[in-house]
Amino acid sequence: MVIKGRNGVSMKAHEVNFDGLVGPSHNYAGLSKGNIASTNNVGEVSNPRLAALQGLEKAKTLADLGLKQGVFAPHVRPHFQVLKELGFSGSETEIIEKAFKKAPEILAACYSSSAMWTANAATVSPSADTLDKKVHFTPANLNNKFHRSIEPHLTGEILKATFKDSDKFVHHKPLPQTPSFGDEGAANHTRFCSDYENPGVEFFVFGRYGLVQNKPEPKVFPARQTLEASQAIARLHGLDEKKTVFAQQKPGVIDQGVFHNDVISVGNKNVYFYHEEALLEEQKTKDELLKALGSDFHFIKVPTDKVSVQDAVESYLFNSQLLSFSSDKMAIVVPEECRKNNNVWNYLQELISEDHYVKEVKVFDVTESMKNGGGPACLRLRVVLTEDELKCVNPKTLLDDKLYLNLTDWVKKHYRDRLKPSDLSDPKLPTEIRTALDELTQIMNLGSVYDFQKS
Repeated sequence: MVIKGRNGVSMKAHEVNFDGLVGPSHNYAGLSKGNIASTNNVGEVSNPRLAALQGLEKAKTLADLGLKQGVFAPHVRPHFQVLKELGFSGSETEIIEKAFKKAPEILAACYSSSAMWTANAATVSPSADTLDKKVHFTPANLNNKFHRSIEPHLTGEILKATFKDSDKFVHHKPLPQTPSFGDEGAANHTRFCSDYENPGVEFFVFGRYGLVQNKPEPKVFPARQTLEASQAIARLHGLDEKKTVFAQQKPGVIDQGVFHNDVISVGNKNVYFYHEEALLEEQKTKDELLKALGSDFHFIKVPTDKVSVQDAVESYLFNSQLLSFSSDKMAIVVPEECRKNNNVWNYLQELISEDHYVKEVKVFDVTESMKNGGGPACLRLRVVLTEDELKCVNPKTLLDDKLYLNLTDWVKKHYRDRLKPSDLSDPKLPTEIRTALDELTQIMNLGSVYDFQKS
């Protein structure tokens, strides 16, 4: 179905996946409590060059298969302004030296490359769902983790440099930086629809209540997303209350390492692929989704006796991409770790042989990202755009053969192939990163998006 606009212009829409380009400071600092992969690999030697190339290969392969694919630039690191605000003074070399000697954990946080997981970057509502018929973006405040709370401002600037047209796109500020409005972006948000151009149902999953006491919440690991944050974003984006569903994640699975909803479920169009332990009130949520979408809705529930929560966390089965390659065919994009887990791999073979919707499994090696706690779904932000809106996106951020070659050459030129925790004390590293990113802004026509370019 293709909707016509006021002037008879085609309003056909596409889901565009914007993958975060892994930054030059990709390292294993183990900063995210509750993210088991992140904490298990703390202190290991990382390979920033390989990490970036693995992410680019995934994105290019999907683009070659006919999907729309974009790229977001990485953040500049270290975050010198935060280091100064925390009392480290002197030249930049002196700041690095003092921070590494006195508070290496702060330096590691200010060197974090976790903005590469753009599923956490923002929540996006397409124009078909919003009151003003524009695409709305709200950068996540990410206030549950110090190293992530320093990201929202630059994320907003990168989004604005990518989606510039104010007639098509609305950019909101992040929610207030308080735990009551903890927001982790699209990692806890899914949109369901019959076709991308049609009005859809926006599904928000939260881990806890921010302002109401005596409600269920995890006891071991923190719940990062609050109901109040999700409700605020729905208001900001002008969503239809009848087509907006809120559901709580099971506190017990958060305590098992399911720090975001996209570690336990994923959706696309009218298909919801989820673990039976994902939701606190499963049947109530399913009833609300069915009522809101008002059309066929296909639920694929993965039972615990076939895939345990531990299997899901270890393999990142649900941190996958469900992608539509045609009107009647979906594929599930999973990390290599799914093939290594017998329970998960056996389930996937059963799924594609029996399910009428998911017909194919595509496996990608994103090991460098996985070791830091992010799978294929973490690396991308889904943005539904009409063809007219797509024409208004910065074209230098849309992946094609030329941009892919430029970016891979750029990565090979500027990125290190080894980075260990002690390398964060290297005074040459900040200069290397700035030189690389300054060149990248020219490749991607981003303007002076980084603060060092404005001084």
